Amino acid sequence: MEKTALHNFFGKVSGCDFSIEYWDGTCENYGEGKPAFKIILRDKISAVKLLRDPSLAIGEAYMDGLIDFEGNLQQIVEATYKINVIGNERFSGLRKSLTRVNRSTSLANQREDVTYHYDLGNDFYELWLDETMSYSCAYFRSTEYSLYQAQLQKLDHTLKKLQLSPGETLLDIGCGWGALIIRAAQQYGVKALGITLSEEQYAVAKRRIAELGLESQADVRLTDYRTLAESDGRFDKIVSIGMVEHVGRANLPKYMQSVDKLLIPGGISLLHCITSQVEEPCNRWISKYIFPGGYIPSVRELIWLLPASGFRLLDAESLRLHYAKTLEHWAHSFENNADHFAKKYGERFVRMWRLYLNASAASFVAGGLDIHQIVFSKGLNNELQMTREHLYR
Repeated sequence: MEKTALHNFFGKVSGCDFSIEYWDGTCENYGEGKPAFKIILRDKISAVKLLRDPSLAIGEAYMDGLIDFEGNLQQIVEATYKINVIGNERFSGLRKSLTRVNRSTSLANQREDVTYHYDLGNDFYELWLDETMSYSCAYFRSTEYSLYQAQLQKLDHTLKKLQLSPGETLLDIGCGWGALIIRAAQQYGVKALGITLSEEQYAVAKRRIAELGLESQADVRLTDYRTLAESDGRFDKIVSIGMVEHVGRANLPKYMQSVDKLLIPGGISLLHCITSQVEEPCNRWISKYIFPGGYIPSVRELIWLLPASGFRLLDAESLRLHYAKTLEHWAHSFENNADHFAKKYGERFVRMWRLYLNASAASFVAGGLDIHQIVFSKGLNNELQMTREHLYR
């Protein structure tokens, strides 16, 4: 019954050539050409679950070892974006759920969500991130550069867009392990504050600042943007990298309102975040296992929010392929440490993260994900650079 249903389902697929080895040892080819990859079904998978939510069904089956693949995992996921199924507009390994997309994320819930993902342990992230501990899209001036070089270039590319001057104050919302505020203090002479809800990140950032003797120029606090906005502090420049994806759709206006309260008139803010083409919920597998409470906003959704706070759009740049390459580096480094992670966290954990990193890279290459740096000012600012030349000096 299950095999017949799955065979009929995959028989309707067009746009991709692949084979499936079923649990009874039989192998079937689908498509019209030579199979580009093989799917191995080690046990029965519910056709109902697969039809209802492919990403969740396949993701869980892979984590549980019920399904395997022969071929490059990233390229296999890329291929699924080409698949069309009769009666469906689009079928891919990373689709969506239509639940709880517009829920408001409380401070307690957001802290819990952040802890789930970012407090796995600094020793975990240290093994596959670069030396800066940057867990966000790098910037490759050349594809030959190492990930470490590209992450330094991302920091400088970002900070140059803020047009910093010595003595200015800079706020980094969601500062991670502190790489940007440290770079800003060292290279640009500003006074930088980073905030995070991750205790693991907070501890490392505090230690790094102390080791470098930057206590008078840089600091980090364990707090939320909404809480900070209720204080009397104001900043010349505000940056946020890879954080707004965690606030939830209902809180996007609150994020902008908080930036409005925290930014001085004429100040500049840069928002660096993953974006989607249209407004749609995050797929359920990612929400359940990787980023609970997450929401990927569309570009137009973010731009639409700017005028409500009197913000003026200055610049928007897509770094889509830069993130694909960043994820390829991460996936490679993660795989080099897979045996260690399996002993510490278990094989299911390793398969989950392997799928997450490779599927994410595929989504930026062939799917609907993008990433943008959006720069805006609070009201008019006529003292800014009129060209982009300063970014490439």
